[in-house]
Amino acid sequence: MLAALQTGVKGGKWHSLIDKVSRPETLGLGWIQVERNAGAAGVDRMSVERFAQGRDCYLAELAQALRDGSYRPQPVRRVYIPKGKGQRPLGIPAVKDRVVQAALKLVIEPIFEHEFEPRSYGFRQGLGCKDALREVDQYLKAGYCWVVDADMQSYFDTIPHASLLAKVGNRIADGGVLGLVQRFLKQDIMEDMKRWTPMSGSPQGAVISPLLANIYLHELDVEMREAGLVMVRYADDSVVLCRSREEAESALARMRAWVSANGLTLHPDKTHVGDCRVEGQGFEFLGYRFEAGQRWVRKKSLMSLRDKIRIKTKRNEGNSIGYVIAALNPTLKGWYGYFKHAHRFTFSSIDGFVRRRLRAILRRQKHRPGQGHCQRDHKQWPNAFFADLGLFTMHEAHILARQSR
Repeated sequence: MLAALQTGVKGGKWHSLIDKVSRPETLGLGWIQVERNAGAAGVDRMSVERFAQGRDCYLAELAQALRDGSYRPQPVRRVYIPKGKGQRPLGIPAVKDRVVQAALKLVIEPIFEHEFEPRSYGFRQGLGCKDALREVDQYLKAGYCWVVDADMQSYFDTIPHASLLAKVGNRIADGGVLGLVQRFLKQDIMEDMKRWTPMSGSPQGAVISPLLANIYLHELDVEMREAGLVMVRYADDSVVLCRSREEAESALARMRAWVSANGLTLHPDKTHVGDCRVEGQGFEFLGYRFEAGQRWVRKKSLMSLRDKIRIKTKRNEGNSIGYVIAALNPTLKGWYGYFKHAHRFTFSSIDGFVRRRLRAILRRQKHRPGQGHCQRDHKQWPNAFFADLGLFTMHEAHILARQSR
């Protein structure tokens, strides 16, 4: 059933979809995705583990509620997670609602995926950040060095509900599905003892939100392509690559007009046009900074990694240094796997920071004050000492990668 949806007539509208969402097999597939992603409990305090214990009963209840129209999602629990120097709100739906959202996404995503532009990379199966960065690299090398760095202000929180529902309705005519989407958009938000209904936006953390975000910006993707412009987008993070200042200024004006007409806002301080070949006129995209012919890791990404390293290498760490290294390596390998195309000096700097943190632990374990910076520490615990314990070093990984090309 789900595979058949992908062969839908382009430009057509879809009817009779709510029965696909409520099917036990669809809800079962949705549950598998929710279980795989785990995550915290919602306002009802039902954990993924508890849902698993009564899975068949809960899925049957959801199927019946969807069929008879009595299904109503519970409020979203709001929490805050660190973002730079501030915090970002995150909505945590109840597990039952995550299952329904996953089932809904399974049914309607193929309809829109059939239409999405090839330069839209965010939250799409088989595509990711590395693909978007690869395309940006290709156009920069081809001379598209005038870049519009566009930042949408609080995008997920400001998507107009009526406009979003209209865009979904351009492809879907099933009132049950449209009503379900609307109910998810209008889910009350609970924070501490406060409860309110959002007037705009789609909560980050909801299963359906990434798809809805892509649906809303799809028309912008189409407009830019039809204007002959190269826009690479990952969710609300996008860059337009141009061959001249005039083309870039025109692209920015076109984008401003579309964004304004669709109830959104470009961040006044984070949106600009520049020649990325010139120092000081670079742009940031998906964790990297492109400037003066180089690709650097942006400062925020470096700071975030250092914070993670600090957490895993506290000086009062009671475990053996081998245990600390084993716990730290996955973080280092994962970060390197994404940023391996950055400037080589970045890796040496991080490796040095890691070893200093480890030496500080060893000093503490020997009841010696200090932070692992002195020459004596380096002689007592040289780089080879940590290599023998299996410490992953980015500089060595970078050298091996270059040699294998």
